[in-house]
Amino acid sequence: METLIEAPVQSPSLLRRVVVGRDPKRTMQRVVILVVVCFLVAKFVLLPIRISGPSMLPTYGEHGINFVNRLAYMFHEPRRGDVVAIRLAGPSVMFMKRIIGLPGETVAFHDGRVFIDGKQLNEPYIKFPSSWDHEGRRLGPFEYYVVGDNRSMPQADHTEGKASRDRIVGKVLL
Repeated sequence: METLIEAPVQSPSLLRRVVVGRDPKRTMQRVVILVVVCFLVAKFVLLPIRISGPSMLPTYGEHGINFVNRLAYMFHEPRRGDVVAIRLAGPSVMFMKRIIGLPGETVAFHDGRVFIDGKQLNEPYIKFPSSWDHEGRRLGPFEYYVVGDNRSMPQADHTEGKASRDRIVGKVLL
């Protein structure tokens, strides 16, 4: 009479269970879904931008890379203090600026300080003094006033002013 000896069933190693799980087929499905979601987010929601120029110093360093959340203004309009990306000509040329004036307001600079409808704006993010001066500019119904944080630069060297709502791509993260 022959006796049958069964080989002991080996359970998968701990490393394999951690990496692959108990069901490799389900794990592969999850990996594919995760890759597709990451691709969609990277392609359509988060837009990488590289900072060139000192206009946002010291808040954002020169040559840094940040991301723009394209869905940030899906449920509300841009707010004062938001740092946004503004599309210029073409799909890849953008400015990164801070919103200081909202639609319908009048924005003026006197001795480097910002005045909104005659009242001084508190700007804790400004670290360098400036001497900018210009009379009030009234914003239209879909216009925002944008400017960089580095106001120590001469006003002539700084791109600032009105930006229409349709030019605002999204809010800068981090």
